[in-house]
Amino acid sequence: MSAQSEGNYAEALQNYYEAMRLEIDPYDRSYILYNIGLIHTSNGEHTKALEYYFRALERNPFLPQAFNNMAVICHYRGEQAIQQGDSEIAEAWFDQAAEYWKQAITLTPGNYIEAHNWLKITGRFE
Repeated sequence: MSAQSEGNYAEALQNYYEAMRLEIDPYDRSYILYNIGLIHTSNGEHTKALEYYFRALERNPFLPQAFNNMAVICHYRGEQAIQQGDSEIAEAWFDQAAEYWKQAITLTPGNYIEAHNWLKITGRFE
C-alpha cells in the first residue's frame, strides 16, 4: 500500500497481483481487488476499475466504498454523455450510478451525504 500512497502505481499493482496469488481468504482478497480498482480509477482506466470493484463485491458484498466508486464512475460517464449531446445514454449512466449509491447508502446510512442529496434532487431516491 505504501507504493500506492506514493503514487507508484505500477509497483503497487505488481504487489497486489502477487498478494492475490498468495492470499486465500475471500475477505482479504476483496480488499486487494478493491485497491486494484482504486489504482485503475486513478489512472483513468474506468472499465478496468469497474471490473475489479465487481470482483471485490463478489467476495465481499459489504464494501460500500466499492459501490460508491462504481457510482462515481457511472456518474462521470453520464456527465461525459451530456457533453457529447447524448442525453439518453447519460440518463442510463445516471440511473446506474443511482443504483450503486443506493447500495452504498443502505450499507452505511449517514455516509455519502452528497450522493444522497443528488438522489433526492434528481428524483432517484426511493
